Amino acid sequence: MLPDIKIAQAAKKEPIGKIARKLKIDKRYLIPYGDYIAKIDLGILDKIKKRPRGKYILVTAITPTPLGEGKTVTTIGLSMALNRLGKLTSACIRQPSLGPVFGIKGGAAGGGYSQVLPMEDFNLHFTGDVHAIGLAHNLAAAFLDNSLLKGNKLSIDPERIYWRRVVDVSDRALRNIKIGLGGKKDGVPRDSGFDITVASEIMVIIALSSGLGDLRQRIGKIILADTSEGKSITTQGLKVAGSMTALLKDALKPNLIQTIENTPCFVHAGPFANIAHGNSSILADRIALACSDYVVTEAGFGADCGAEKFFDIKCRQSGLVPDAAVIVCSIRALKAHSGRFKIIAGKPLDEGLVKENIAAIEEGLCNLEKHIENIKIFGIPVVVAVNRFSSDTDQEVDFVKKKAMEFGADDCQMSEVWLKGSKGGVDLARSVIKAAALPKKFTFLYPLDTPIKEKIKIIATSIYGAADVEYSELAEGRVKLFTERGFDNLPICMAKTHLSLSHDPDLKGRPRDFILPIRDIRASAGAGFLYPLCGTMQTMPGLPSHPVGEGIDIDEKGNITGLS
Repeated sequence: MLPDIKIAQAAKKEPIGKIARKLKIDKRYLIPYGDYIAKIDLGILDKIKKRPRGKYILVTAITPTPLGEGKTVTTIGLSMALNRLGKLTSACIRQPSLGPVFGIKGGAAGGGYSQVLPMEDFNLHFTGDVHAIGLAHNLAAAFLDNSLLKGNKLSIDPERIYWRRVVDVSDRALRNIKIGLGGKKDGVPRDSGFDITVASEIMVIIALSSGLGDLRQRIGKIILADTSEGKSITTQGLKVAGSMTALLKDALKPNLIQTIENTPCFVHAGPFANIAHGNSSILADRIALACSDYVVTEAGFGADCGAEKFFDIKCRQSGLVPDAAVIVCSIRALKAHSGRFKIIAGKPLDEGLVKENIAAIEEGLCNLEKHIENIKIFGIPVVVAVNRFSSDTDQEVDFVKKKAMEFGADDCQMSEVWLKGSKGGVDLARSVIKAAALPKKFTFLYPLDTPIKEKIKIIATSIYGAADVEYSELAEGRVKLFTERGFDNLPICMAKTHLSLSHDPDLKGRPRDFILPIRDIRASAGAGFLYPLCGTMQTMPGLPSHPVGEGIDIDEKGNITGLS
């Protein structure tokens, strides 16, 4: 098997205009970035508003290992397989962060024969959306520190500044820093730090906005700090919201590219699902649904993270309801959920993970069982996709398929799209078509007028399996404060580890009867949700001993090498 980048560079790409014509997108709505990438002008929204909506398919997963489960590979491969079956299909995925690209994970273009193209551009800079978001974010930070220095007319409390700076590389040395050093002309000295750009509230706002006017309103609601009297200081109050929006006007436009088999793919936004809601943009999904028979979109990490937030946050704001969901699992992850093995990115897999071991799978299947339950809570048909690796045996795959059906899945199919492209996903595509035709009884997990603590408890007990929730003194104070400020009717976006159903990444399988600790609650007023912090959450990753970036280079012809 060739490296991903070699497969991608050998693939034949079609001009982006031809890809757009498949979707009946007129060229006047295309803003080309070279021959194979284009942004979509939002003027298209009026043109397509009366078109019928295609089937809406969500791809999620079991609790992943640090190596991932293959959701993006499955999302891309499923879209290609549906096209192979004669269904005009588009994929909708998130843009990768450069932190993981050069860190542990590598790129996010899929893999093998299930990738998006051009792979290099997609993973490196792309159309500059992430850079625009970072610049807008840091502009607000600069305005805030400038206001603090120039007389502090807004009465900013230096101890209650929530807005840190961002950079889109994994740089642990910037997590906690002191700024304003050097003298009176260099700012007010204070403690601060950096987050990774995709963790910015602005990234979430891009993903959830319905248009330019909505974007402007949301940007103006961002809370940067509190005054000494305990009142919110927003970007609007700081008079920086307009400039921030001006920097973001092009980043709001979804991007169109293609898969390795020339299936249309919309790429827009890249929020992390353990910190934010972890889904691609409402605008991309809405345009794709008006132009396609089927749209396959992806939610980050497991169904306890991205999928729950897809339903309770994204669907509330978009008004769109999925027709079916796909849960991706791998044999090695199910074995890992037995608790017998540990997977560490960058190190060889334990031999027990690559040899037939039905007993370990059986012990770890409780994780898949819980995620099937989680999707069924929302009343959506669910298909399980077993993302097959070369070490998986037929007996292991058949055992998982049998148990998935016993757990209540509407179907379970093996997926080999990484190895075979669309041909390896035809059975999965047929099952998804059938599932999408089944009756659904979609329901949200909680009404918005439910009190803050009750909403948190519903998520903790229903989705994670916790027995109860405990709050720090700080979190208790936040509940009172946000209720007083009228934020208690906002949905909840739980910030927790993606490596366990619980708050503890070492608790594998299906933890039961644990107490979920809430150490803080913060408001993303522009995004439109509250986010409780469960345990310790890291918003700035670090690099491993041997980052992926060590192997990335460029040859004498200008071709990127070593990108994965």
